[in-house]
Amino acid sequence: MTPLPFAIRDADPADLDAIVEYNGRLAAETESKRLDPNVLREGVARALADPDRLRYWVAESAGRVIGQTAITREWSDWRNGWLWWLQSVYVHADHRGRGVFKALYGHIRDEALAAGDVIGIRLYVEHENHRARESYRALGLADAGYSVLEELWIGRSADDRPRQDAS
Repeated sequence: MTPLPFAIRDADPADLDAIVEYNGRLAAETESKRLDPNVLREGVARALADPDRLRYWVAESAGRVIGQTAITREWSDWRNGWLWWLQSVYVHADHRGRGVFKALYGHIRDEALAAGDVIGIRLYVEHENHRARESYRALGLADAGYSVLEELWIGRSADDRPRQDAS
């Protein structure tokens, strides 16, 4: 078997700039959003300092990060195990279609299986991101039958956030 022209490894603080750049590109390409660069940088730095908060892996070629993904963990009381949620999936445009994400996913999947208490991997994907959806399906991921709902407070001052009813 021919070795891959890139390596998969845990991200470290030296990867901060690449991850910040790729997360910004990801938001722009998939959701047409521009992220606040200061908030993004601080969020990535906190994750790199505390992998229990968010754990990143990167694909690296010739000393350059060419792809990334991360996981957060959710405890399932129904199934008595951890679900790993993939997020921040990004492969540099010059390296797409070359197996970078497949290798990242395979590496993470192997680690999840080896952990013994991880019961599955999930991710969310934009409905209109057809290319990504097909890539995920090709790796064996299937529609879970759920929709993701949210209430976000980022970008709102503390005074503008909803308050819990005191009654």
